[in-house]
Amino acid sequence: MRTVLLRHCLLAEALGTAILLIFGTGAAVVDEQTHALGHGGVAAAFGLVVLILIQGLGHVSGAHVNPAVTIGFWAAGRFPGRRVLPYVAAQLVGAFIGSALVKLVATPGSALGATLPAHSAGQAFGLELFLTFWLMLVILRVTSSFYEQGLLVGLTIAAVVGLEALVAGPLCGASMNPARSLAPAFVSGHLEAAWVYVAAPLAGVLLAVVVDKLLEQRVPAEAEAPAKT
Repeated sequence: MRTVLLRHCLLAEALGTAILLIFGTGAAVVDEQTHALGHGGVAAAFGLVVLILIQGLGHVSGAHVNPAVTIGFWAAGRFPGRRVLPYVAAQLVGAFIGSALVKLVATPGSALGATLPAHSAGQAFGLELFLTFWLMLVILRVTSSFYEQGLLVGLTIAAVVGLEALVAGPLCGASMNPARSLAPAFVSGHLEAAWVYVAAPLAGVLLAVVVDKLLEQRVPAEAEAPAKT
């Protein structure tokens, strides 16, 4: 198996996260100005860009583009601990670059696609925890050696992102990604609920790791024994 240098992985993660913000939150900003996309269009933009990133950069860095996903893979024992902090740093750098570029086309006072609770912070926390749990659980299942099937992996993960954004976006923003939320929050100055979009995704991925281990198929000992003749 080809070994990818860390610097190549970090470039892919920074570039990928920047693209996620440019097209994902960029879609929100465009709709804010023109109302041409609608909520469904913004959700579709997030799903499509995730699919493209997985197919385009997955072979380089895994296309995590999300600190919570990186930490989830590490907690599951499928990612080296020494790469976690560099990956997260690259993702944050990419996210801030992406938000800075989105700001160039936004109107003054725009939230730049920042994720904000529609009601209470508690409700947003619960929703983000569940959404990230389900996203990470699906990622862990479809990237296992048993299920992994190339393009279908990207399509499945992108479908989850698009579906969650479509259903829960109006209530909590459906971030599932600390970098995606922190960058527009800082650049636009909307930091009032930023903690929700860091704490909830981290709790969600850890819960997903636990459930994934419970779902792992185990062959009973008696089934492994050779049949007697």
